[in-house]
Amino acid sequence: MSEKKTIRNFARQIKGYVEEKSNGDKVVTDFGGRILGYYNASSDTTTDFYGRIISYGDTASGLIRLD
Repeated sequence: MSEKKTIRNFARQIKGYVEEKSNGDKVVTDFGGRILGYYNASSDTTTDFYGRIISYGDTASGLIRLD
């Protein structure tokens, strides 16, 4: 089972979503549904759409632009 969280900016506009899987992995999408990146819980890394490591640890929601 997965849980989908809505990410909004200060003006309450929806900017994206973070879907967390039951194993702790996350998929980050923008408002239009395009995948921005992933968080892999087993390796504790956040990667962008192309698979490049962005950071170690869970910074998945940081991939969504709020402006």
